[in-house]
Amino acid sequence: MSNDLVPKNHVEFNEILSIIERARENAFRAVNRELISMYWDIGAYVSEKTKTGGWGKSVVADFSKYIQTKYLGIRGFSPQNIWRMKQFYETYRDNEKLSTLSREISWSSNVLIIMHSRSEEEREFYLLLTQKQKYSVRELERQMDSHLFERTMISDEKTKLFVARSPGLVALRDNYVLEFLGIPENHKEVELRKAITANLRDFVLEFGKDFALVGEEYRIQVGNTDFHIDLLLFNRELACLVAIELKVTKFKPEYLGQLEFYLEALDRDVRKPNENPSVGLILCAGKDDMVVEYALSRSLSPALVADYQLHLPNKALLAEKLRELKELADMESDEDEDE
Repeated sequence: MSNDLVPKNHVEFNEILSIIERARENAFRAVNRELISMYWDIGAYVSEKTKTGGWGKSVVADFSKYIQTKYLGIRGFSPQNIWRMKQFYETYRDNEKLSTLSREISWSSNVLIIMHSRSEEEREFYLLLTQKQKYSVRELERQMDSHLFERTMISDEKTKLFVARSPGLVALRDNYVLEFLGIPENHKEVELRKAITANLRDFVLEFGKDFALVGEEYRIQVGNTDFHIDLLLFNRELACLVAIELKVTKFKPEYLGQLEFYLEALDRDVRKPNENPSVGLILCAGKDDMVVEYALSRSLSPALVADYQLHLPNKALLAEKLRELKELADMESDEDEDE
């Protein structure tokens, strides 16, 4: 093949590569579904035998040895994993929706979700998230360690209470955990921005894989004056620009005016005709929810205020906060019905 053939036909070649990659992915998914279905059937069998057939630890250990004797070199049939198959089956046997979802992700991810999720709601959240974002086990583990489920639920409840929902804001939360940055508690905005760009892969993981970095200190020109947006991202699913302003202090209402100015400039001069209106996020070191509510109440811009923390949150405290917010939302709903 001559060297000049590739440049001439690279578009067609890439289309063929796409066909190959799509076929490989479909094949992997099909194999994975069969593997999970096999584990499901084994789990169902062992579950029944422990109830009616007298199976216990010693029998399962013998079963494990027997399989490995019959199929030399086979992996995945340790006694511990066989008990996990039983737990997997018993966890999802009465929930067809979740049992179907479980076949769309890897066995290792399934085990992680079963071991660390406390409710069906939490399991469904991580099953859907892993399927949609195509998380690796390491990526899923990080999200679970940062208690993404509780943080997302809290953010949703706060959004219901305080923020007029905008289509672009559903991809954003009101709190982010940036423990991977490795910067001191007392830091400057430039240190925060540089640490984020130096750890961009983890930063995008925290925000969601549909986000991609457009620019750091992104320059926009209005009149004869240059302005710089701390971080400009693009969300592929929402097809819109996302402007992020970083603040190492507690939220102040005047920060919103600056962000709204940037959003207007982006929509007038940067946004492409096929893209949706830009959205904005003020990421600050802290915030008072009531101050945020007042600041956003008159704003027509699709903007959200979030805070960040540099250490992993406490799961128990998050769960309690979520409970309080749900109770508050229920109280307000009851008051509306009484009226």
